[in-house]
Amino acid sequence: MSSEAQFEIEEDGEGAVRLVLSGPYLVSTIGEIDTQLRELDSGFDSIDLSGLTEIDTVGAYIANGLAREHGVEITGASERAARLMKAVGNASDGVDVHPPRAWVWQRVPQGVGILVSDFFSAMLGVVAFLGQIVMAVGSLIRHPSRFRGKALVRQMELVGVSSLPIIGLMSFLIGIVVAQQGAVQLAQFGAETLTINLVGRITLRELGVLMTAIMVAGRSGSAFAAQIGTMKLTEEVDAMRTIGISPIEALVIPRILAAFFMMPLLGFYSAVVAIIGGAVVGDLLLGIPFWTFLERIKEVVPTYDLYVGLIKAPVFGLIVALAGCYHGMQVQGDSEQVGLRTTQAVVSAIFAVIVLDAFFAVFFTELGWG
Repeated sequence: MSSEAQFEIEEDGEGAVRLVLSGPYLVSTIGEIDTQLRELDSGFDSIDLSGLTEIDTVGAYIANGLAREHGVEITGASERAARLMKAVGNASDGVDVHPPRAWVWQRVPQGVGILVSDFFSAMLGVVAFLGQIVMAVGSLIRHPSRFRGKALVRQMELVGVSSLPIIGLMSFLIGIVVAQQGAVQLAQFGAETLTINLVGRITLRELGVLMTAIMVAGRSGSAFAAQIGTMKLTEEVDAMRTIGISPIEALVIPRILAAFFMMPLLGFYSAVVAIIGGAVVGDLLLGIPFWTFLERIKEVVPTYDLYVGLIKAPVFGLIVALAGCYHGMQVQGDSEQVGLRTTQAVVSAIFAVIVLDAFFAVFFTELGWG
């Protein structure tokens, strides 16, 4: 018995020509002769399957396709072969796998319309989410015993204490870069000592809190989205609702308050470490003693620069936490949504922080704190 799929063309005594298929016509054996079968000319009157030892849906599909292509009948089919060919009879390889594409003047308005619709749907979702938070806060005010203090402390540790090393290292390096690059440019005008002004003002007012917000968005905002999103997929959030626990009270509010309270401290810490980095550069490269650099900071940096950073920090923390928790609560379907929503949380938080920073810059300038 042959272990390979074969075929041959035979002629009977009455002058009829038939294509005889023999051997096992399986997905594992038909590959070698599939191309030869497709290249056959229409020189036969029927297809004889009596010589087949085995057949599966692939073999039945090939035989059925040959019969349909050449307009001939199939004979000698076993009960299994007939059943399989009947099952695949409606299949056809002539289907257009590339659907027609609309013209560009149709696709562009359609794409814009989808984007606008998605934008307004997202805005409605954000408003609804904020409404749930307001209602949860009101409920906690009426029933303060339900407030989860331990969860708040835990999130403050994760958002604040655990991020001190990476934020400190980042801020120290930023202070070094700002001081070194600033000194190089100011040296052209013989004003290297103004490096102190540059480092002090830009770190306390802008870079300290802004870079901290970006780091918190990438570190804690993404964690919020991933944690809550995973709980949504595993139906823990639904289970909490079932037993009468509000997910907003238990999961969202502690995270929002932790970011709100810790961001001013992290922003101030970041600015101080950046100033220390600038002082190190001043001592090593500019000949400005370390302690003199720090003493000079107190003289050249206005107090309102510190206030500007401390005012912006909690707002940035609120934005980062809201973005992370909102996208986490929107996860549904499959695990791919967790990664997608986590990415969206980080991107949207960083974008919102930068836009708000621009508005704050204009606002404080109008107040005379420019």
